[in-house]
Amino acid sequence: MGEQTLWALDGIDTIIEPGEFVAVMGPSGSGKSTYMNMIGCLDVVTEGQVYIDGSEVSSFQPDELATIRNEKIGFVFQQFNLLARTTAEENVKLPLLYSQIPESEWSERTLKCLEQVDLGPRADHQPSQLSGGQQQRVAIARALVNDPVMILADEPTGALDTHTTEEIMALFQELNEKGTTIILVTHEPEVAAYAKRQLIFRDGHLVSDELTANRVSLDIDNSSLVSNEQ
Repeated sequence: MGEQTLWALDGIDTIIEPGEFVAVMGPSGSGKSTYMNMIGCLDVVTEGQVYIDGSEVSSFQPDELATIRNEKIGFVFQQFNLLARTTAEENVKLPLLYSQIPESEWSERTLKCLEQVDLGPRADHQPSQLSGGQQQRVAIARALVNDPVMILADEPTGALDTHTTEEIMALFQELNEKGTTIILVTHEPEVAAYAKRQLIFRDGHLVSDELTANRVSLDIDNSSLVSNEQ
């Protein structure tokens, strides 16, 4: 900015272990999106290192970063980003077109992921035939199909109503309990409360890194939301 250097992130040092569920929070311009872009191999650092699943990706070339994104990371976005004229099954299958997974396994993987998000019977439906929550479930199934080491979710409930938000966050919790690492960007404390850990950014600095004090979780047997004091 003219003669002034503005660091989007400054002195950030974090470790996210396999199996964690982390919410990343902060006001606009705090650095949280840049942080996610580094983890997601969408941007590269000017200084420092980023390690993903044991690989130091900071010096990777664009084609190497694309491979890491496809094989190691599942992305879930606010606006779903589904192809409008293709079925749920075809949308979920899309990442496999760029993978090393044999084509003979594609259908089985795709249907398994749709069943995992309770959309097996809707595999042949197009996005226009699905509700907003169902579309986001398709997007989550798509993120899971390559068996990534982590899912990055950027405001995944921003376009959903309160009830559907609870359903999607409960699904994330269920996936996390089964071992999926989830990193979630949100500006809503109510959504962050579903995570086990919260990172809060401000002006490019990490100002808080704490376990969630009053975590909200879903009692699946009773289909009710409960708050767990920790």
